[in-house]
Amino acid sequence: MQMLVEPEPAAGRWKTPAAWLREHNLGKGFWIFFTAAFFFDAGFSVYFFLFNLYLLDLHFNERAIGLIGGAMTLGSIAGTLPIGALARQFGLRPLLVFCFVAAPAMGALRAVWTAQSAQIVLAFLGGMAMCGWGVSFLPTVAGLTTEKNRPAAFSLIYSVSIGTSSLGAVFCGDLPHWLARAGFSMQDAAIKRAILLGACALAAVGLAAILRLHVPSSTNDPSHAAVADGFAGVRRWFHLDPFLIRFLSAMALWSVVLAAFTPFANVYLSRDLHIPLARIGLIFAGAQILQLTAGLLNPLLFRAVGMVNGIVVTQMLTAVSLGLLARTQSVTFAVTLFLTFSAAQWMSSPGLYNLLMNETPERDRSRASAMTMFCNAVAGSIATAGAGILFTRFGYGPVLLGIAALALGGAMLSRMLLRPGRAAGDAVRA
Repeated sequence: MQMLVEPEPAAGRWKTPAAWLREHNLGKGFWIFFTAAFFFDAGFSVYFFLFNLYLLDLHFNERAIGLIGGAMTLGSIAGTLPIGALARQFGLRPLLVFCFVAAPAMGALRAVWTAQSAQIVLAFLGGMAMCGWGVSFLPTVAGLTTEKNRPAAFSLIYSVSIGTSSLGAVFCGDLPHWLARAGFSMQDAAIKRAILLGACALAAVGLAAILRLHVPSSTNDPSHAAVADGFAGVRRWFHLDPFLIRFLSAMALWSVVLAAFTPFANVYLSRDLHIPLARIGLIFAGAQILQLTAGLLNPLLFRAVGMVNGIVVTQMLTAVSLGLLARTQSVTFAVTLFLTFSAAQWMSSPGLYNLLMNETPERDRSRASAMTMFCNAVAGSIATAGAGILFTRFGYGPVLLGIAALALGGAMLSRMLLRPGRAAGDAVRA
């Protein structure tokens, strides 16, 4: 922090990429993990962008899409805590290897086995496979970085994943036109299925980097033995410190907000606003670019107003954009509001997860990450399934207004539960 207040040249705050990398001194282990994350995020960002539109081509409605999405998050619920316990006992690398094999395999099966009952079952199993990434991502980055360069590491991974997602969205939107010009005649569903399978293969490429990765472990810490000590280990797993309880409460409500609309965003653009796929691809690419910019500006925001205040500001902006989106009748204004929503909700994520890792002792990061993913999955499964039913019955306008009210409540809850000074009070009570 002292370096930030020393006199610098006028352009010192805007460094070249090489100077920025030298300043933050991210090590070899981080770059190996970064490579794996790059392929995994690139593949699955394309996959999740396209999958619900693929289901629309197969004549699934919002209710069915919501049930399938809810089944996936239920799979995360079933797998998160056991996988988190295994990660604590055996280390993160075996978990990552499993994730990079199982998640693409389940994704490929979901693309080719399209009966609704099969989709629900495969979505559940896919959620179990994908939750390994959620459990391992935060503690892996934390273990490969220091407290000083950790915010830069999180922002870099988030931002680069956004850049690859934007390219993927444009590719998905334009591919049908490219194929038609080349003389290929394929149904829209067949084109989307081929892209989904290619996305799974791209995600699996990251396995080569994972096999070279060494994650520092705290298995020599005496407290690590508690995991294997029967009931003592179970009691320790479910013993939550005051900060984590407050964090999970705020995070659960925010997860409801995101899971109630984000899975249906491309469906909303296609079905409610009647926007063609090529333009949806451009819109999502624009959203990704805005998120990239927002991710790079995150450190400046958090430095200016504080991490908690920065989180609250982005959550309030999310609420406002959703509220206005619920009332607008203009397609152009709706797209602008969607882009604002995309950037605002994305900016809150690095702050929330960085706050969690900074306030959690190293030996408990896997457990804290698993508990966070577990609560997110519980809240998300209910929100996605419920929102799909509500969208089908009432349409997007009234339901989006309700989600906006929840987002505003989430911002107020974050300000109340995560405000500065609460951590110090927890330490005194402990």
